[in-house]
This record gives sequence, C-alpha cells and structure tokens, in this order.
Amino acid sequence: MRPGGNRGWLLRLVIAFSFAQGAVSMARPAVSYRALALGADERAVGVIAGVYALLPLFAAVPLGRRTDHGRCAPLLPVGVVLIAGGCALSGLAGSPWAMAIWSGVMGLGHLCFVIGAQSLVARQSAPHEQDRNFGHFTIGASLGQLVGPIAAGALIGGPDMAGTSALALVVAGAGAAVAFTSLWRIEDRTALKSRTPQGDRVPVGGILRARGVPAGMLVSLSVLSATDILTAYLPVVGQPRDIAPAVIGVLLSLRAGATIACRLVLTPLLRLLGRPLLLTLTCLLAALLCAGIALPVPVWGLGLILAALGFCLGVGQPLSMTTVVQAAPDGARSTALALRLTGNRLGQVAAPAAAGLVAGVAGVAAPFVMLGGLLLLSAGVAVRSSSAPGGGPGAAAVRRESRAGTPLRRSSDI
Repeated sequence: MRPGGNRGWLLRLVIAFSFAQGAVSMARPAVSYRALALGADERAVGVIAGVYALLPLFAAVPLGRRTDHGRCAPLLPVGVVLIAGGCALSGLAGSPWAMAIWSGVMGLGHLCFVIGAQSLVARQSAPHEQDRNFGHFTIGASLGQLVGPIAAGALIGGPDMAGTSALALVVAGAGAAVAFTSLWRIEDRTALKSRTPQGDRVPVGGILRARGVPAGMLVSLSVLSATDILTAYLPVVGQPRDIAPAVIGVLLSLRAGATIACRLVLTPLLRLLGRPLLLTLTCLLAALLCAGIALPVPVWGLGLILAALGFCLGVGQPLSMTTVVQAAPDGARSTALALRLTGNRLGQVAAPAAAGLVAGVAGVAAPFVMLGGLLLLSAGVAVRSSSAPGGGPGAAAVRRESRAGTPLRRSSDI
C-alpha cells in the first residue's frame, strides 16, 4: 500500500482510538471519585492526576526514536493492554497510592497508543493528505471524550461511591480492550523501506530548532490546555451563576460535538483558507471566545460561546500534527510527534496549576482570560512561522513528488 492508497486502515484506527480514548476519558473522573472514597484528600487526588501526565514524559522521546527506525503498529496493542490494565487495576486497588501507580500505567498506555497512531498516519498518508487524515484521526479522540464522561456519570453515584467508581473503572478497561478488534493489518510493512538506519539520529535540539516545530508544539499545548481547563473550571464558573451540573454537562458535550463537526469539514476549510491562515484565525477567535466565558452572559449565550470555541479548538490539534511532521527533519518525524506530546503533557501539569493560582488571586473567571492570552500568543507564532521561505521539509517533499509525476497540491492550498 503506497501513501495515499486504500484508507481502510484509517477508519479502523479511528474506531480503535475512539474506544481507547473513551476508556481513558471514562477512567480519569472515576479515578478521582474512587480515590476520594478511599480516603484521599484533594492534594492526593492532584498527585494521582499528575502521575498520569508526568510518568509518560520520560518515555515519550525514546518511544519516538524507536518508531522512527521501526514499525508503528506494535505500539498500538501495547498501549491498549496498558490502558485496559491500568483502568481495571485502578478499580481493584485498595489505596490511593496504588491507584497513582495504575494511573501512571494508564497514562503510559495512552502515550504508546497515540505515538504509534500519529506516526502511522504520518507515514501512510501522502503529504497533501496529512491535514485531512490527521483531522479524521482526531475525530476518534473527540468521540471518546464525548462518550467517556457520560458513561462514567451514568455508572458512578449513590451511597456506595467506592463500589460504583470501581465498576466504572473495570468497565472502562473492558471498553479499551475492544480496540483490539480494529488493529488487524493496520500497517503497511513496505513503508519501512524508507526508514533511516538506526545510527542516524537527529538530535532533539535539531528537531526543536526546525522552523515550524516550536509553533506546532505551542499551538497544540494551548489548545489542549484550553480544553482541560474548560472541563475543570466551567463547573466552578457555573456555580455562582446557578447553572445546574446537568446543564454544565450539556454545555461541555456541546463543545465536544462542535469539535467533531469542525473536523468533519476540515478539508473544505483548508481548501478555502490554507493551513497557516486557518490556524491563525482559529487561535485568534478561540482567544476572544475564552475571554468571553468570563463575561456574565446567560446560559444560551454561554452555549453559543462554547459551541464556537469547540469549533475553533477542533482545528489546532490535527493541523499542529501536520505542522510538526512536515517541519521535522527526515527520519525524526515520530520523535518530533513525541516531543509535541511531551509539550502537551507538560501543559496538562502546568496549566491547571497556573489556572488555580490565577483563580485564587483574581477569581474563577481569570483562568479563561489567561487562556485567551496563551491562544493569542499561539496565533502570533502561527503567523510568524508560516512566513518561512520554501515551506520547510514538508513542502520540499511535495515538490519532489510533483516532479516524480504524482499530481499533488501544495499542503497550504488543500
């Protein structure tokens, strides 16, 4: 199978990612509820959540190196096993500290799956298809983020919080295991012929200095931070406005649904605007919308803001993947994607901590103003990086394939 051929593998990857992400999205709130039921305080819950994000940081770059010089597909079942095991064993754990260990295992599994899956999309997509295919791939994440919390909420509750949260974690583990059914023959082994020899390693510093890589990492970090803080702080914003928890859940689902809708129409948006302009405009609009959440608008107005914000945030993740892949040096694309994920994990740790500090000083609406500033910075960086002459390695690859006779359009014109 040549890059750009049969895309059945992409559909199977989206299905597998939906189950894997859904399990993680279901397990993370369930872990917090079970830890509280086992006697953990708020600080311990924060440590458990932090282990999920911090532990994989040490494995990201080695896994990216390994994938650059080998196959992508083996990381997928490994990731599923670690996610399923981490979920189920968190439900069976008898202490908060045991749960912290299994939460770290779950985070490591998610990292393995995502590095393998993103590398697979990058390797098996023609350069002019990467924006579209990454957009379709991230639909799997959005579906999991939409369904997972709803499933957790349906199972957790009542007087036996420890028991219902344990049940939710075991169910999440079983849901992750379903991803195995979509992983058969998902990788084209002939694509390995183009891999670089094991000894030819591009230094991490060289990857980070490639024009476009830092911009892609910042956009990705900003969008993920906005999503995480929105999920964590919207209930806090809603409480003084007398917005019921059920309505907050609907508003968050509306945001996730708008993100899915955005990724379904990503290709025509790219044809109309091109990647650099689309990234810049959506980051700029998201910055204004984040700041708008701090305003005392009615519920229907908040719903409109969140729907528009979800649509804008849906652009950042898939296009930042393409930006990083096409800007990275040859033979280091999986490592570059791993560095992008490392930045995401750091953002997941630092952004909530900064949001808590800002909220404590300036009020619960202040984190959204902070996010607006971060997204505004991302918009400026996206504008600056798009002015690179020659378009970087990705554009060079497009030109090489065009000279070889393959009718490709430039990535920025899709």
